[in-house]
Amino acid sequence: MADASIQAGDAKCVGCGLGGSKDLWVFAEQNGGKIAEVAFELLGKGLELKSQRGGGCRLCAVLLGSGITSDMTAALSCAGADVVYAVDDPKLAEYEAAVYVDAVSKLILKHRPEVVLAGATAVGRAFFARVAARVRTGLTADCTALSIEEAKVKGAGAMQMLLHQTRPAFGGNIMATILTPNHRPQMATVRPKVFKRKPAAPGRAVVVKEVLDLVAPRMRLVKAGGNPDAVDIAAAEVLVSGGRGLKSAAAFGQLKELADLLGGEVSASRAAVDAGWVPQSRQVGQTGKSVAPKLYLCFGISGAIQHLEGIRGADRIIAVNNDPEAPIFGMADVGIVGDALEIIPALVSELKKGGS
Repeated sequence: MADASIQAGDAKCVGCGLGGSKDLWVFAEQNGGKIAEVAFELLGKGLELKSQRGGGCRLCAVLLGSGITSDMTAALSCAGADVVYAVDDPKLAEYEAAVYVDAVSKLILKHRPEVVLAGATAVGRAFFARVAARVRTGLTADCTALSIEEAKVKGAGAMQMLLHQTRPAFGGNIMATILTPNHRPQMATVRPKVFKRKPAAPGRAVVVKEVLDLVAPRMRLVKAGGNPDAVDIAAAEVLVSGGRGLKSAAAFGQLKELADLLGGEVSASRAAVDAGWVPQSRQVGQTGKSVAPKLYLCFGISGAIQHLEGIRGADRIIAVNNDPEAPIFGMADVGIVGDALEIIPALVSELKKGGS
């Protein structure tokens, strides 16, 4: 796979300009008082980036909501935040894109951070690009790697400490490293489970309570309801995944039986989802969800780069495929060359014997 380096943004940022603070921000998404796991994962990565940046860089968390508690700010502190910017406002009681864009944009324009990161969740995807447009900077979505390194700015002859934002591009055929030399802040989103959460440690973050004059929400939540059939595969410790090699939706019935015996969930490759065998909510990969289970057991998945990017966080990968040259074997801890449609029922049978 090739590498490419792209420098984004030739015009200087009107909103923030260059020369602001050296701070690195993480948007701490929360819902109902529970902070999203991806916020802690990004704070863990932020500690590494802070060390790479040096020079007085602070790691800061941005927390929006109504009724923000000391437990919430303490959790962010223990995850590594030096500063927590807390905006507690009734207008932020429920997520509404226009209000979130207004709040985060005003904080950025006031404090002028160097880097701002957010999770590529439903909420992050819905409003973060609008923040970038509001403050006149760029945004790299769905990054798989981040680092801060010294780089020479094209045409300026100057060296800068820049955020290197790496993500698959051109259908996964290259890994593009994107730089933003002329705009601030440098903004990126990262999918849940791409980075590991670091263990909590005693923290002493400074909590800054921000009071902002926010726009009025354009929508009102009338009723909230969940999908009883929905499952968060990113939270599963065991995933049993199927691909095109299973050949039919019926084979996923056997896969479900195997997953139940292992105490896991069923997931799938894009090919299986596109075929209509499983819902998109169970798709693993660059166009689905990034996962980090303790065990990832996959059948009939060849291992396209988009899928491999989604399972890099797995502790152990066991792959079954009838093609000995399948790319999935290059990442698997254990590879079995064989017919998945024969091996799945054999595993189910053996596990049932063990439980009887």
